[in-house]
Amino acid sequence: MILGPGAVAPGFELPDRFGAPQRLADRRGVRPVVLAFVPFAFSRTCTGELRELDANAGLFADAGAELLVASVDAKYALRAWGEAEGVDVALLSDFWPHGAVARAYGAFDEEAGFARRATFAIGVDGVIRSSFATGPGEARSIEAYRAALATL
Repeated sequence: MILGPGAVAPGFELPDRFGAPQRLADRRGVRPVVLAFVPFAFSRTCTGELRELDANAGLFADAGAELLVASVDAKYALRAWGEAEGVDVALLSDFWPHGAVARAYGAFDEEAGFARRATFAIGVDGVIRSSFATGPGEARSIEAYRAALATL
């Protein structure tokens, strides 16, 4: 079960697709964060979601929120995926320890070995304001992101 509204968002430090460390703590007190977990780079549903998030980047900017997309893929795969799709979305690698951050948010599928499609809108104070998830193969809608952004 994923963490819900009112829970303190677990801190993390993950490398982005270029290897730069990205820390949730660096954003606390600065801006809210929308953290979206995806199962795998290059998969059909994840690629569709990535394209849609990139096309709607203005929604996050207008809300003053930073969008972070995380998967259990290595940073090298995420860099190739981002380049192949031509997106500017921040892609974070939860590769090692394998899925540790997804696990902390209750979004890791232990049997399958990857993160479920789960999203967390985290307030500037580090508290989860909204969270939602979809089933296997089911993309999240931009409307669900709009609703989450409205809670920040």
